[in-house]
Amino acid sequence: MTVKENREYKNSMFVDLFFEDALAEENDISLYNALHDEPLPEGTLIQKIRVDDILYLNFKNDVSFGVGGKVMVFGEHQSTINENMPLRSLMYIGRAYEKIVPVRDRYKKKLVKLPKPEFYTFYNGEKDWVNEKVLKLSDAYMVQDGPPMLDLEVKVININPAQQHKVLEKCRVLKEYGQFVDILRDYQAKGDSDAFKHTIEQCIDSGILADYLRKKGSEVINMLIAEYDYDMDIEVQREEAYTEGLSRGREEGREEGRSDKLIELLKKKLSKGKSPEEIADELEESVDTIQELIASLKEDS
Repeated sequence: MTVKENREYKNSMFVDLFFEDALAEENDISLYNALHDEPLPEGTLIQKIRVDDILYLNFKNDVSFGVGGKVMVFGEHQSTINENMPLRSLMYIGRAYEKIVPVRDRYKKKLVKLPKPEFYTFYNGEKDWVNEKVLKLSDAYMVQDGPPMLDLEVKVININPAQQHKVLEKCRVLKEYGQFVDILRDYQAKGDSDAFKHTIEQCIDSGILADYLRKKGSEVINMLIAEYDYDMDIEVQREEAYTEGLSRGREEGREEGRSDKLIELLKKKLSKGKSPEEIADELEESVDTIQELIASLKEDS
């Protein structure tokens, strides 16, 4: 199975739990209540909101729904935190409002009431990260000359079991999902060729997402294959090694080596049919830089 096929298979396990599964709405209410002091009233309805994939280019790892006069936007990170989440969330909520607000209402003179947005990212990566942190759109502004007229905040919550974030005690399914990922990583670290299967078996035996895993065991394995594809893991590791090397190279002035590595990665991604925007995002470079390199490659050929 190729990376492309895996990425097109379906949503991640996170999205399945909080958007697609038969109990997703119940899970959403539990998650909302865990994040707020005042719980939702009994019988509260959930409005699922589908938005084109903006937060994650290669895999559907975000969830959004309307509830109690709000739009809740949740994303998940299993690697490093992307500090551009506020920018992506700004683009995301614009698309969401396009779906929520009827076209005719946008041209009314009377104020159109909007659901209040809230943005959360759940981090369960292996690298150390603080228990909780707020990322602000205004921190990215080139000019910092007073209170911004536009800002957006994303609350990043570390759901790794060792962090013991208080939200995990309030939302059972989110806690058990974090435990599931933790157990899976232990099996992977041991080089277990049946890590997915053994993780599911252990979690069922331990009562971790047990009903969900009994019901969807084979589907979960397919989702995990898509998320943890071996080739993709290798590519990510190479890119992280490149990024770390790039950081050292900048300090030591090794720009020539940097360019060679960047061009090598660029060629690989172009061969997979990726757009300049996707490549810029994945390599954490500007679109202009990537386009200039593509142009130089064409000239050399």
